[in-house]
This record gives sequence, C-alpha cells and structure tokens, in this order.
Amino acid sequence: MSRYYELADDMYIPKRWHLRHPVDEHGRKINPWQFTKGQGLEPQGLIRFPVRPDGVTLDFTLDAFATPVVHDRVVQLFERLGIQEVQFLPVQVENHAGPYFILNALRSFRCIDDARCEEVQYWRPEDGQPEKVGQYRYIAGVRIDPTKVEGARVFRPWGWTLGLIISEDLKEALEREGLTGTRFTEV
Repeated sequence: MSRYYELADDMYIPKRWHLRHPVDEHGRKINPWQFTKGQGLEPQGLIRFPVRPDGVTLDFTLDAFATPVVHDRVVQLFERLGIQEVQFLPVQVENHAGPYFILNALRSFRCIDDARCEEVQYWRPEDGQPEKVGQYRYIAGVRIDPTKVEGARVFRPWGWTLGLIISEDLKEALEREGLTGTRFTEV
C-alpha cells in the first residue's frame, strides 16, 4: 500500500526567515485561506509576503496561515516529475530575489481515517457556530486512508485543509534534491 506524508515547514532551522500575511501590491491583506482549499485559482495580481524576522531563506516555507511558498527549484522538480496536481502562483518575497511561488494543491479527498488518528474533535451545536456543526474542529496525529486518494501525489485532506499531503515518491524526490525547509510526517 502507498505511503503518504504531511509536508510541513521545518521550524527548527536556526535563524530562518518567517513569512507573514500575504498582501496585494497596495499592501492590503488578502485572504490566505483561499490557498488551502484544494482547488484552482484565477491569477489575482501581485501577491507579496512580508518577512519578519528575516533570516535564512528556504526552498519550502509555510506562511503564518499554512500557505506553502516555494522557490523555483521546487517548481522545476515538480515539472521534471510530471506532477500536474498543483498550480504555482507567482509571488514576491520581501527583500528576496526568488523567483517564489505559492504551491496550490488542486485536489482534495475525503480520506481522513478518524479511527486511526490520535484525536478527532468535531464542531457541535453547543460550540455556537451552526455552519460548522459536524465538521472537523481539531485533529491530532492525522492518519489517512490511502485507498481514498486515487493515487494522487499532492492533495489536501477534505475537512482539514491545513494539511498538505504528498506521496512517498514525491517525498523521496524532495529529499534527493536537497530542498531546504521541508519536514515530513507519515500520515
């Protein structure tokens, strides 16, 4: 059976940079959650990421809202591997030449295996947000059912869009390439 991993940001890199809330060309904040829905987006003009604190640049970074921002080296790897399940949206990273892109996963699957997760909590009526009742509120130790992802190599799990899940072959390719900033947790 195929193995999958959550691709996350290695927060333990000393003196690393930290990307903040994305803004438009006028410095107005833009909705960061649009990049975690697992669907394509129309180009929307210049997107910039402030960096605070500045420091060691990374090939893979999650901004303050879990938006994956990648260097062109990641884009080139995905192109060589023929991965078409993502969209790369060009961005500017404050005071860094780049090029950089948002890695927008285009697919989402109902694949979370609640019984194998360490802990799962759902929104309940008494939580006071009726529009969210029955949806995931919290998940610890996410586990997925690989039989429900149609062999995808990059996707978001439906209901827990903070997770960016990749296949084992893609994980190994990222490691071989020596790309910085990545951390992998088997799901």
